[in-house]
Amino acid sequence: MLTHNLGYPRIGSRRQLKKACEAYWKEKISLHDLLKAGADIRLQNWKLQQEAGIDMIPSNDFSFYDQVLDMSLTVGAIPERYHDIVTDQKRPELDLYFAMARGYQNNGLDIIAMEMTKWFDTNYHYIVPEFKKDQKFKLFSSKILDEFKEAKRLGIQTKPVIIGPISYLLLGKEKETGFHRISLLQNLLPVYLEILKKLENSGATWVQIDEPYLAMDLSKEEKEAFLSTYKEIKRACPNIKILLASYFGNLGDNLPIASALPVCALHIDLVRAPEQLEEVLQSIPKNMSLSLGLVDGRNIWKNDFEGSLALLEKAQKAKETERLLIGPSCSLLHSPCDLEEESNETALTPEIKNWLAFAKQKVEEISNLRKLAIDQENKANLDILSENKAAIQSKAEAQIIHKAKVKLAVELLSPEHSQRKNIFSERQKLQEENLKLPLFPTTTIGSFPQTKEVRQWRANLKKGVLTQNQYNELIKKETKAAIEWQEAIGLDVLVHGEFERNDMVEYFGEKLEGFVFTQNGWVQSYGSRCVKPPIIYGDVSRPRAMTKYWTSFAQSLTNKNVKGMLTGPVTILQWSFVRNDQARSVTCQQIALAIREEVNDLESAGIKIIQIDEPALREGLPLRLSHWDAYLKWAVDCFRIASSGVKDETQIHTHMCYSEFNDIIQHIAAMDADVITIECSRSQMELLDAFAEFQYPNEIGPGVYDIHSPRIPTEDEMVQLMNKAKAVIKDRQLWVNPDCGLKTRGWEETKEALIRMVKAAQSLRDNATLNTSSFSTKVLNNLG
Repeated sequence: MLTHNLGYPRIGSRRQLKKACEAYWKEKISLHDLLKAGADIRLQNWKLQQEAGIDMIPSNDFSFYDQVLDMSLTVGAIPERYHDIVTDQKRPELDLYFAMARGYQNNGLDIIAMEMTKWFDTNYHYIVPEFKKDQKFKLFSSKILDEFKEAKRLGIQTKPVIIGPISYLLLGKEKETGFHRISLLQNLLPVYLEILKKLENSGATWVQIDEPYLAMDLSKEEKEAFLSTYKEIKRACPNIKILLASYFGNLGDNLPIASALPVCALHIDLVRAPEQLEEVLQSIPKNMSLSLGLVDGRNIWKNDFEGSLALLEKAQKAKETERLLIGPSCSLLHSPCDLEEESNETALTPEIKNWLAFAKQKVEEISNLRKLAIDQENKANLDILSENKAAIQSKAEAQIIHKAKVKLAVELLSPEHSQRKNIFSERQKLQEENLKLPLFPTTTIGSFPQTKEVRQWRANLKKGVLTQNQYNELIKKETKAAIEWQEAIGLDVLVHGEFERNDMVEYFGEKLEGFVFTQNGWVQSYGSRCVKPPIIYGDVSRPRAMTKYWTSFAQSLTNKNVKGMLTGPVTILQWSFVRNDQARSVTCQQIALAIREEVNDLESAGIKIIQIDEPALREGLPLRLSHWDAYLKWAVDCFRIASSGVKDETQIHTHMCYSEFNDIIQHIAAMDADVITIECSRSQMELLDAFAEFQYPNEIGPGVYDIHSPRIPTEDEMVQLMNKAKAVIKDRQLWVNPDCGLKTRGWEETKEALIRMVKAAQSLRDNATLNTSSFSTKVLNNLG
């Protein structure tokens, strides 16, 4: 029985990679320094897993930005617009790589970034591959081979991890019509075979090929592609042992395909889908090894050894022990690094800390499960099992988890709680009279840049260097400056800037009961962006107002409307580590009721526009289409519970980013937000097609520039994007705004971009007035 890991967090236990990348982008460190930072993290990760007793340690699970982007560079899937960066600018390969992720403005070149979207139903973002008809591929980057050789020089035999060719193609997007990306498989496969042969020649014995699409609905053509592809891999590379990894869900109707593939081992996720074990055991051939994903790679709760051992025992009865592998459910990329590192998590109570396990502890759990499966009678192993049982029982019986008042409030929910008083068309008339906004009103999504000074104030408050009053005065000054600047450039609906907030979920979690927070529980969201998800351990309630003070203060500074800014219940749920002892829908209802109270408080304080962000609503979709309706029913209902307690005159906004809306547009409409703002710039307004075809009735703000890139678009570029929007959406429905919040951007680029955005909106208004005037003149002439 072997132990293995599918992947380890690459950010470093103290976010070393984030700091190194951002320093490199600002030209504060050299390429050599950045590469060394990456090498140091890899070495630390490999040694940690080796010392924990992991038999098959992954390599190529490290990435400077994103593993899908790594694969695009490896196979030469580099969009043509980036070619000049290498050929003309003589930049190193890593600069090309970062340009694909972040865009590029330098030496006369102005190149937009590639699209970014969510990795299945996680809070991780990947860079979407771009494909053309008859696309050619070639081995461009040697990263996979280089990292395997690097580990080998250090005396560590690794299992290289590669995104499978079919999942890689399906994760991408066709950039022209007339073909399906799966048709490119015949062009792509030779590059994969070349990689595998090079690994074999370098001494690799096992290679992990990730095919997460095996947990998705697949077409007949895609299923056939799996069979033909892996037969060809086996024929071309007979000596390489392939561990095929599926995760995030049940293989379901793809099990016959997976079990028929000529691979040495199949990995299944038994955390998300423990029910599949029996069918898998009956289906896979005797000579195929089975990897059991027993330790949760996506949450922070300790493994219940008794439950895992029951699954292991069932597998041992059906499979020879030497043909079983133990691992996490998926890559530990989605877990924080280390719970026990010196000075880590001293703020957690011993009771709650005893319920948790981060990546390092999960690796140890994998090793311990093997020990227990082989010999439970050993005293040391008995102690391990006894300690685990005590922790699991402690959590099950903890009084701090359950609140009778909260449970009763959920039980008393009725359909009236999720209904506005009148339909949107009637609300819209009242809101137009009440708000008096121009055509193409401008706003931002909420946050403004958090400078080093602002972050230092918050740190000094926590350290006691600043008193609460001193801190408040500094935040008031920053807020006042932001309000005055927004008024000066002519924004129509203002925001207070959120300078008092750390993270859009963490901030609210800190003010709600039922949440607890870590000091260094960082996970990667995208690139250098790391988040510290709250932990929902118990019933959720709102003891007091959370945002009214700062929103009311900002509103007192201006006659223009300032939006109240809240994070929605589904996003708070999705972007937290969620308790695993009750249905997620029930936890979401509890959060929705807390947000509803906050919405009502803001309205009572005179706030006329309230934004409830739900960027994570789509990412919560189950992987299988057959499960969507059940999820969307409770998710949309929770948003409506949070937003429906206000008067018709109060305008409710929501924001969503990186979402494909075509397949859930009717559910987006069912949210019944008065205004929805969405990410549209990287997709060049393609996402609006769904709203146009559906004839979406409410108002829409399609983002006109990408805030995830430092690139500043021109005014003409924004006008052109809005003209694309105008072609499919009525003028009266359209808002003008960035793609997302501006927290991570610098002030210089933010100011320039927003000034151009306001000018673009004015240009649209001027053009609309001109067209109206011209039309009126034609009517009068005809009458004459």
